[in-house]
Amino acid sequence: QLQLVESGGGLVQPGGSLRLSCAASGFTLGYYAIGWFRQAPGKGREGVSCIDSSGSSTNYAHSMKGRFTISRDNAKNTVYLQMASLKPEDTAVYYCAAQTYYCSGDVSTYEYWGQGTQVTVSS
Repeated sequence: QLQLVESGGGLVQPGGSLRLSCAASGFTLGYYAIGWFRQAPGKGREGVSCIDSSGSSTNYAHSMKGRFTISRDNAKNTVYLQMASLKPEDTAVYYCAAQTYYCSGDVSTYEYWGQGTQVTVSS
């Protein structure tokens, strides 16, 4: 069964950090670009960051640049999103998604999606 599983979400105070993980099972993550998306209550799904299959190219949404870092360990079949200087507006369900080789900002091109992990930033 082809599956992506996110983990690492939780409750954190403003200014804090979290590291999200996206682990693949049933397929080799090394052939896929991985995008992180998030969806806050009452809002649409927005792109957060993406890393291509080789790890040589990354991109970030403007509001995340300098605060979030995406990385991957293909040997562990896992992609990470390190989040720092978290703000209350970062509160959302975070999803990872996979599509072959290259990143895309179009959510419809992603083939596989995880179930999401909740991140809540609050004092």
